[in-house]
Amino acid sequence: MRNQTRRSILAGLTGGLLRAQTNQPNIVLILFDDLGWRDFACDGNGTHKTPNIDAIAAEGVRFTQAYAACPVCSPSRAALLTGKYPPRTGVTDWIAGRAQWPTAKVVTPRTKTELALEEVTAAEHFRGYGYRTASIGKWHLGGANGFMPENQGFDVNVGGNHRGSSPYFGPFDMPGLEGRTKQDYLTRELGKAARQFVSSTKQPFFLYSPNYAVHLPLQAPGFEGSKGTYAEMLRIADEEIGFLRETLTKAGTYDNTIFVITSDNGGLRYEGKSQSAITSNAPLRAGKGHLYEGGTRVPLIIKPAGGKPRVKTVSERVCGIDILPTLLDMAGKPAAGAIDGRSLKPLLEGKGLPSRPLFWHYPHYSNQGGVPGGSVIEKNWKLIHFYENDRKELFNLTKDPSEKDNLAVKESGRADRMLKQLNQWKQQVGAIDPKPNPAYDPVKSEQGLFGKELPTKAR
Repeated sequence: MRNQTRRSILAGLTGGLLRAQTNQPNIVLILFDDLGWRDFACDGNGTHKTPNIDAIAAEGVRFTQAYAACPVCSPSRAALLTGKYPPRTGVTDWIAGRAQWPTAKVVTPRTKTELALEEVTAAEHFRGYGYRTASIGKWHLGGANGFMPENQGFDVNVGGNHRGSSPYFGPFDMPGLEGRTKQDYLTRELGKAARQFVSSTKQPFFLYSPNYAVHLPLQAPGFEGSKGTYAEMLRIADEEIGFLRETLTKAGTYDNTIFVITSDNGGLRYEGKSQSAITSNAPLRAGKGHLYEGGTRVPLIIKPAGGKPRVKTVSERVCGIDILPTLLDMAGKPAAGAIDGRSLKPLLEGKGLPSRPLFWHYPHYSNQGGVPGGSVIEKNWKLIHFYENDRKELFNLTKDPSEKDNLAVKESGRADRMLKQLNQWKQQVGAIDPKPNPAYDPVKSEQGLFGKELPTKAR
């Protein structure tokens, strides 16, 4: 039945398609991997050099309180492409997920190992409206068994497969990058492919450009193992964005191109048992793999087509589920089927949007020390519910953006109301909770071996 529904939706898109209009905006969606919320210079970083991203930001809008839909990659990617919360897609952890700890306190649910074909992606939407579509970069939403970008609406796939990371120097075992050598650098090769795609496309295009940068391993030409490798990886990615911008400008199509630049989750602080910090999310707490702000806050820049927006920055809280409906709205196209996100176009025009809660469900142990939990943000208040021990942490994000002061006892009524709200949402989206582990052993458990975060005491 779900396949039939998807086929009918796609048939409706293509069946009602008129010949593509030349004034339809092009779309470039750039997704960084593991990038911190303040890693761009335009967002306040005094160390990193990102002049090309800064230039696009100057022509668009910076969202200062943007969130990924999950603190790890694959669920956020699924949400970005479908406009749905991750539990609806069944992808709730990185694919294929971390193996169950035999002695952990809870048994975590298994994540789906692919984005289901029933889901209607951004590429399928825009291809149905006459766009040529490309995914150039990391995919990590399924493998070669019928769940590649080509099976999800993309006409072109370069660099996308089941893997979540890659060495940055060739040769590469990736579609469209065969024949490269150890002198070839992945970010550069993907940049070349992106420029070739936009240069060879005569119709409106949707370019999904998910960087492998700045995911581990930290590798850049001439910087291997040095302290500046991360910054150099970001500088090269920024430079490639500049080359793409220059290509579109020379072709006379840049002004009619929507740019969106964001990240799949918060910046990576620590990986595994490593004691070396990768990036800083200060003053936010923690990073990738955690439900604290450092794990879910991301940069977000949107440059519309056809003139500068009325505002330069937006402080409203927005989420990755909003990207697809925003792009469709900016292109003047309706969404096919129900989605959870909403268009941010009114915010670009200086208008307001009704207040709404945002939700997260991450029922897994992360490689960075995160433990299973869910969270909800309503206005300035954030509740995190940890599934192992039913612990609640409540924070006033306006007064305490670092999430140091747990008010779950002092504001117990509010905490209980928000927990009820979270549980109702989980039921609506089909979220699956962990179950108690009968083999739990507090002595043998691996809990606590990874990451740096400890619970806060409630008051």
